[in-house]
Amino acid sequence: MSNNAAAVETPGPVVINRVPLWLAVALTVVISLPFGLWFGKYNFTLWCAFIAWAEYFALGAKPRAIPTILISFGYAAVLTGLSLAIIPVFGFLPNMVTPGDIPTAASLFVVVAFMVYSMKWSHHFIDGSLPFFNGISMGLAVYFTSSYPQLGPAALMPITAAIWATAMAAFGILLGVITVALQFPAKR
Repeated sequence: MSNNAAAVETPGPVVINRVPLWLAVALTVVISLPFGLWFGKYNFTLWCAFIAWAEYFALGAKPRAIPTILISFGYAAVLTGLSLAIIPVFGFLPNMVTPGDIPTAASLFVVVAFMVYSMKWSHHFIDGSLPFFNGISMGLAVYFTSSYPQLGPAALMPITAAIWATAMAAFGILLGVITVALQFPAKR
């Protein structure tokens, strides 16, 4: 007879959601609508918020994902805003098709290359590569669609857009937390 006894594994606690995901998501969308419809020029940029909402779920829908998303997304969005703000530094470059196209490309090339190089400096950037790259794309999208409150001098609009994109990411994370809470998870 062998001394190798079969190990019996008892399952640990299992999370049971008392409300299905489809219903919690639909409720979250309805909860978010007033923020995107009722505040005039301060309407929230919900498409940006729902990008971060999806990141929250992609990174496990746990509170530990929040700092990774905020740090990665915010860093990339703000540096993208900075790259847009320093386009005039490259104003000596010619234009190809539209005014400022080559200066914009040069500025973005320099700053984005630096940003991606800097990813190795923080585990948040590596673990949060999805929000990191979304911070770049959402910073650009919010700026180029003028989907942010037009506050302050024109020279600071790229930074305003980056801060707005980051605020929308924070709102998106909150929507993710709400979606999880609306499922009324219980451990069994």
